[in-house]
Amino acid sequence: MQTKPRLVANPAQLSEQYQAVRALSVALVAPLSDADASVQSMDDASPAKWHLAHTSWFFETFILRDLVPGYQLHDARFPFLFNSYYEAEGERHARARRGIITRPTLAEVLGYRAAVDAALLAALPSLPGAALDLVELGCHHEQQHQELLITDILHLFAQNPTEPAIWPASRKVPVAMPGPIGWIAHPGGIVDIGHVGDGFAFDAEGPRHQALLSPHAIADRTVTNGEWAAFIADGGYRDPRHWLSDGWGWVKAHAITAPLYWEERDGRWTRFGLDGRRAIDPAAPVTHVSFYEADAYASWAGARLPTEAEWETAAQAQDPESGNQLDQAGPVEPRPSTAGPAWYGDVWEWTGSAFRPYPGFRAVEGAVGEYNGKFMSGQCVLRGGSCATPRAHLRASYRNFFYPHQRWQFTGVRLAKDV
Repeated sequence: MQTKPRLVANPAQLSEQYQAVRALSVALVAPLSDADASVQSMDDASPAKWHLAHTSWFFETFILRDLVPGYQLHDARFPFLFNSYYEAEGERHARARRGIITRPTLAEVLGYRAAVDAALLAALPSLPGAALDLVELGCHHEQQHQELLITDILHLFAQNPTEPAIWPASRKVPVAMPGPIGWIAHPGGIVDIGHVGDGFAFDAEGPRHQALLSPHAIADRTVTNGEWAAFIADGGYRDPRHWLSDGWGWVKAHAITAPLYWEERDGRWTRFGLDGRRAIDPAAPVTHVSFYEADAYASWAGARLPTEAEWETAAQAQDPESGNQLDQAGPVEPRPSTAGPAWYGDVWEWTGSAFRPYPGFRAVEGAVGEYNGKFMSGQCVLRGGSCATPRAHLRASYRNFFYPHQRWQFTGVRLAKDV
């Protein structure tokens, strides 16, 4: 799954990484009841219990079953229940019906995880290099599911009329509104993009190649809630001039009037988050907006969305360690920047680029070759990471992707313009 041959992972370091990733997944579901972990709120989301089991199925299938002699499946029914989209692995339970899997229980799924962990950690010291690479891929795959798990729980709880908080609200420290957006100019020309180096990368991040940029400028920060509220007040959701045809059809068909989880109460905009319903923070980055909304806002603002090549070129000079990430202390929520413009964390940033293969891309052989390549159609690229993204996924070359109408992830907007 990497863009080029890599140094073989160190088994001891990989064991530590594996245990940390697996422990975080279990910690994330600690506040949930069995019912919370079993319900599916929409077709795009999956129950928390399913995420826990599917990531274990990945390790059990592609490492333990295929590469550890004598290994016996924990439960012969689980491959059908917890395969996601791997056609090479045969028939599977329909995605839209994952919420009816009331059995196995959450406790039984946690037992499944413990059994897989014990078997994999016992086998790890003797696994060949190719298998170690698969374990590392599995860790990064699980980290992707940690983000999905968080956002799927958020969507589920938002459907509950009581709007329960998953975690206690943090103490809010007032932050001054940021100044006007600044613009970082680029003269254009040929640039190199795509993953480089010996660190982990998904196959879709490469091969590294050249791209031609026109002269442009990219915003030094993302759009805030306060700025988005001004877009709403100016009739942004009522004026078809700002919208792509498909986007305007989506707005009308679904009566869209604001970002997902926003609601106007007593003349004030509120949002539902992991800490329940609160007043929006006008200084925080706007989030839970679709590509259609992002593109319409950019049109309204007299700008456009950046291409992924523009975004990556600008981000290569930024520090990914400055992000607000899932696996750090503090609440999982987009936060106002108090230390200057941030390029990583808080919200995924829509680009104007389609998720298509880079020149020279080739999917690897076997079932894991289905990981990214088969989805390179009809989706848009997002960059940067969000507050629900583990820190290990912050790098300039990382390509996230969703369909243009989807917005249950922590998705936001950075503007660009031609110069």
